[in-house]
Amino acid sequence: MNRLSFTTKINATREKVWDVLLNDETYRIWASEFMPGSYADTDWKEGSKALFLGTDGSGMVSRIEKNIPNEYISIQHLGFVKDGIEDVTSDKVKEWSGAHENYTLKEINGMTEVLVEMDSNDEFKEYFSSTWPKALEKVKELSENNK
Repeated sequence: MNRLSFTTKINATREKVWDVLLNDETYRIWASEFMPGSYADTDWKEGSKALFLGTDGSGMVSRIEKNIPNEYISIQHLGFVKDGIEDVTSDKVKEWSGAHENYTLKEINGMTEVLVEMDSNDEFKEYFSSTWPKALEKVKELSENNK
């Protein structure tokens, strides 16, 4: 696994950026950079299950490992969802199960610095390296334009 890091500075409060990251309406907008129609089925509470799905209902099954509102959220990816069936035990899943996706928000001089760190295997490293900057640009736009 590789640990990938992406960062941006946003001219908005941590609370506003947090809301943009997790609110269903805005989540769908910035997550569409990864797959149009993407959405999250979760309450974002620590210990809760999280399904990250596309329009066909396929995607990832995860859990919210840690949630410190407006500061930090850690998502642990556990497996796939395909045709409504969760797979957390196949050999393909075991290769990366337990990978994390972490969001850290820090207020610096009136701006919010967003740091996204995620574990990725070599197969998806290039994809995430090109897609995360676009997604963070959407988060920035949504946060700054809707103060």
